[in-house]
Amino acid sequence: MSGSLTLIDLCGAIALLLWGVHMVQSGIQRAFGAELRRSLGAALGDRFRAFAAGLGTTAVLQSSTATGLIVTAFAAGGLVELVPALAAMLGANVGTTLIVQAFSFDMSRVSPLLLLIGVIMFRRSQQTRTRDLGRVAIGLGLMLLALHRLLELVTPFEDVPSLRLLLGEVATEPFVGVLIAAALTWAAHSSVAIVLLVMSLAARGVIPPHAAFALVMGANLGSAINPVLEGVDGDWSTRRVAVGNLLNRLLGVVIGLTLLDHLAPWLVTLDPDNSRVVADFHTGFNVVLAIIFLPMLRPFARLLERLLPKRVDVSDPSLPRYLDASARETPMIALANASREALRMVDVLESMLQGVDAALKGRDRSVLTETRRQDDMLDHLNTAIRDYITALDSDDLSPSDTRRIGEILVFITNLEHAGDVIERNVINTAEKRLKRGVAFSPDTLVALEDALGRLERNLRTASAVFMTGDAAAARALVGEKAIFRDIEQSATETHFDRLRTGQSEKLELSALHLDLLRDLKRVNAHLVAAAAYPVLQDQGELLSSRLRNDIGG
Repeated sequence: MSGSLTLIDLCGAIALLLWGVHMVQSGIQRAFGAELRRSLGAALGDRFRAFAAGLGTTAVLQSSTATGLIVTAFAAGGLVELVPALAAMLGANVGTTLIVQAFSFDMSRVSPLLLLIGVIMFRRSQQTRTRDLGRVAIGLGLMLLALHRLLELVTPFEDVPSLRLLLGEVATEPFVGVLIAAALTWAAHSSVAIVLLVMSLAARGVIPPHAAFALVMGANLGSAINPVLEGVDGDWSTRRVAVGNLLNRLLGVVIGLTLLDHLAPWLVTLDPDNSRVVADFHTGFNVVLAIIFLPMLRPFARLLERLLPKRVDVSDPSLPRYLDASARETPMIALANASREALRMVDVLESMLQGVDAALKGRDRSVLTETRRQDDMLDHLNTAIRDYITALDSDDLSPSDTRRIGEILVFITNLEHAGDVIERNVINTAEKRLKRGVAFSPDTLVALEDALGRLERNLRTASAVFMTGDAAAARALVGEKAIFRDIEQSATETHFDRLRTGQSEKLELSALHLDLLRDLKRVNAHLVAAAAYPVLQDQGELLSSRLRNDIGG
């Protein structure tokens, strides 16, 4: 009976450790999630900045999975190249080791203080961010408490025959330890918790350092499995970052197992404290992998592109691909999924603009039919994303999460409206030209192509602003409104000149040209409203009215 109770105590301590990790991650995500996401997006310029950004973001979030989902969303949307995305994941792998380093020291006496401070912050403060930081303090306190309890519980298990048999197998067959730790990490969704558990076992001498190192490598491998498995029903080319991260960890495990018999004795001589040496191995494993792979990322990225080429999805393209229902428990990840799905709407709208360009040049009506059908795709995706994010539990949302939901809703709504303008107005005008059997002059075609090309560039800028919150890009996007006003004004003056001079043979095409430019200007206005206005409003750079204050004077 006492053995059963001790086993329940052990399972309860592990559960408490997992819950503490969850509280730390959720508290940080609620307090700083939006800022971290935007900072990470802005830093993904080259591999070294991306590595530092991935390290810093994960050190704060303590979740390489969350960082990986954000980076994957950026890469899938074409907002960041594969090389810096892979570098960010290498940084994330190093960043997740920092809390393990901190917990490798004896901090058990700090646990009650952290719990006390956390409860006071959570119960007494009226500020949401302070309450979230209180949640973080409580989570850290629970993790320390759980680790202290684990150290008390693991010693009696040394004499359990079945456990001794299992641990003996792990000690003699490191590959078995890798598989066990990888499976546990995959199930727990936390390499931090599993590595801390391994540290507790090693500290009490339940497992030798040699076996502990194998378990640590397995935990690193297991944490890379979940991002690969999530969303496998979509295009596998969008999983290149996750697959690349899994492959570099798999290679690290192979190298580590090969050198383990030589490394283990040397590492133990460096630090006699088994708990510390496990933490050091965990950090060293990820640092060495980063050093090996950073110079090789470009050929590695080309290999991933060949292994995982983009494919045409034969399923209904209007169905969402990234709205994972299980991610709703973590708002930051759910909102990253919704943002990623919103980028599919950008792709559809860009395809509609290209269809309009083709229809204005030729006489193929099927292009217009296909473009109309794509507007239905926008409608379906807009509805799916809206339903997904509005179903999130409001109690789990931080102010930044709520603000991000508003940004996503504004973005997808304006994209859907832009599609309606193309479907109902632009395509109708293009059909009039085909029915009347007239063709635009070369100069008019060039002007329309320039306007459509500018719209496509503005659409890509809008998607970048939506993902990164870059205020400078938002201001540049707003400046495009003045350019489209000038284009429309110039075309209007030309049309009126023809009216005055009686050039009746050109009036029909001139009127169609003017109608198209006005509708394209409306599309551009929706792009500005979709992405630029929310960012500038947050920055306090958006005026409430364009009217002069003294208009009544």
